[in-house]
Amino acid sequence: MNAPAASILHVPRRFVAEEWGGTETVILEISRQQQRAGWQPRVFTSLALARQRRETIGGVPVERFPYCYPFLGLSAADRAALDKKGGNLLSLSLFRALLRAPDVRLFHAHALKRLGGEVRTAARWRRKPFVVSLHGGVFDVPAAERDTMLKPVENKTEWGKPFGAFFGSRRVLEDADQVICVGRSELDRAKRELPHDRVAYLPNGVDCAKFARGDGAAFRARQGIPAGAFLVLNVSRIDAQKNQRLLLEAFAKCRAQGPEAFLVVIGPETQPAYAAALRAFVAANGLAGCVKLLPGLRHDDSNLVDAYHAADVFVLPSMHEPFGIVVLEAWSAGRAVIASRVGGLQTLVRDGETGRFVEPGSPDAADELAAGLRQFAADPALRRQLAEAGRAEARLRYDWTEIARQLEQLYRAAEDHAARRHGKAAA
Repeated sequence: MNAPAASILHVPRRFVAEEWGGTETVILEISRQQQRAGWQPRVFTSLALARQRRETIGGVPVERFPYCYPFLGLSAADRAALDKKGGNLLSLSLFRALLRAPDVRLFHAHALKRLGGEVRTAARWRRKPFVVSLHGGVFDVPAAERDTMLKPVENKTEWGKPFGAFFGSRRVLEDADQVICVGRSELDRAKRELPHDRVAYLPNGVDCAKFARGDGAAFRARQGIPAGAFLVLNVSRIDAQKNQRLLLEAFAKCRAQGPEAFLVVIGPETQPAYAAALRAFVAANGLAGCVKLLPGLRHDDSNLVDAYHAADVFVLPSMHEPFGIVVLEAWSAGRAVIASRVGGLQTLVRDGETGRFVEPGSPDAADELAAGLRQFAADPALRRQLAEAGRAEARLRYDWTEIARQLEQLYRAAEDHAARRHGKAAA
């Protein structure tokens, strides 16, 4: 009888199909690749934004555990905001599960702070390797975004510091057997800041085949968008970081100067007040008939692929972006891209070759983006040229099979380091 496949335990802060984002996509896709390679990936996470303790998502088993935010005086709204974005949670039941899980090959943390510390400590106690992926950026997060994430716990008394100390939360990156950065800018900062060289660049990937075919005409029909209208698409969390306000301002300027244009924004609301401000802008500027703000779509919803194929141009105007996996999805669907010249996007997109840049912090950003939209609307040949170059880039460099192959090499390097740390092969 063959021995059971060893488990790879992926530990993100949350993992919910209805609140899907780039981190969830990465975990799901690399888990599928790991299954094909004969491993047994599992997701251990919190019950944040979820009700089911156990379920299977995309063929990958997910187990969730009770948790809390160790601060006095948190309101329900504060806890909801922390669930949505950046909450430094504590889950002792998840930690116990990490200690008890059988046949573990390796722990893969997709979060830092207390949860990352729980992974670190479980791995050290069990003499197993652990790696950490930096999905949201750590070293290059703008101060304004960091302040927004911390606002729900502002002036609250924290009682969780002893747990952070116990789990070594501040040593997660220092003690990791491998640190993985999805963006080049994050990699450069991590190499300068960390006291070791166990830092590697591994970009996110895309399922090129999944996004290659879609029914754009059907999506337009469902949304009441004329077949010949110029359609601008944004897929990202409704969040100030993603900067949809700039896109709305540019779209209003673009539409006022000529082309029959529509804008579709798709994403879960991580900042309800920001989403309300976007809707107010739409109403105040008479855009209700040509702008649609749609809820986030599940990763397995065919509407998502159809939306990309319905679009003429995809825009990601983020103020900060560690990588930008949606750019890969747009490329794979054969769509031209305009993206911010920030973070990981600076090396993902080549200006004038695979896409166009906008400077989101420029005083003239809205005018510049509006001019880019008007140019794309007037020049279908330019759109096709950039789109085809992007599609070729996605197929060559970012297919999940290649990303998984590189990740396996990093896992083996982590295992080698863990074996040296513990003085023998991990048990």
